[in-house]
Amino acid sequence: MLHFNLRHVRKQVLLPISPRMHPVLFQIGSLVVPSYGAVAALGVLVALALAQRTAVQCGFNPRHAWNMLVLAVFSALAVSRLVLIAMNLSDLQRHPRWLLAVAMVHHPLLSAVGIAGAVLAVLAYVRWARLPMAAVADCLAAPVSLGMAFEQLGALLAGSDYGLESTVAWTVTYTSYFAARWSGTPLGIPLHPVQAYAAIGALALTAITAAVTFGWLRWLRRGGDAAGVWLIGAGALLFVTELFRDWEGRGVLFSGAVDIPQLVGLGLVLCGGAVLVDWRPRTGTAGKASDV
Repeated sequence: MLHFNLRHVRKQVLLPISPRMHPVLFQIGSLVVPSYGAVAALGVLVALALAQRTAVQCGFNPRHAWNMLVLAVFSALAVSRLVLIAMNLSDLQRHPRWLLAVAMVHHPLLSAVGIAGAVLAVLAYVRWARLPMAAVADCLAAPVSLGMAFEQLGALLAGSDYGLESTVAWTVTYTSYFAARWSGTPLGIPLHPVQAYAAIGALALTAITAAVTFGWLRWLRRGGDAAGVWLIGAGALLFVTELFRDWEGRGVLFSGAVDIPQLVGLGLVLCGGAVLVDWRPRTGTAGKASDV
């Protein structure tokens, strides 16, 4: 069973911090504000701002886009932290103060369960509000891509989801013990800045899905097209960037041929292709905002 050593995290939180240590934005006493959390929060804000525009374009009230994204973020945080607490419950019962360190830990499994929680929350809201699924998916495509770019920038600063050892000229090397304790990042080793690759790819995907959503690509005009493009782009981006990531904790299959995120990426590409080749009329095409 996956287990995080919160004892070490708690000890590191109380150590003095050099401002050059990227995993930490600033510290006030024992209160540590991680760079990852700050950049990810900024990503949520810009994604919310963009979603207000895409919701209008997709024909429903922007308040629904706001509600869905806020609900998704809180659900992802709650589910991932509850899983972490459950896996370390015996340690936390003996040392309740270690709960302060729970928010700092990053791991592929936590990311996966957080994403699952966010998706389920959005689906529940869509069903409750009776929104057209195609329109909702189109509305969220560009904002989610933009949020992904900021999340990967935060991961680059924090050292989470780190890359493989490399000799390319643009490697990054982490020296902060916070990166090692919070994300398991190897220290003093030149690594591929794979998080930067993913952030650049996500920004490109934002531009492409926004072009589809706002009708700048005239041959893609049906409800669900932006979502289909996002599925293909996100799946391809996930598969390619995994080639440069360290697979520790990501689940290796078929004697090391692929990891689980790569299989997920292939699945996303297939789903996106199925959406785009289904030429039956769909509801939820772009139009003016309504009270729905």
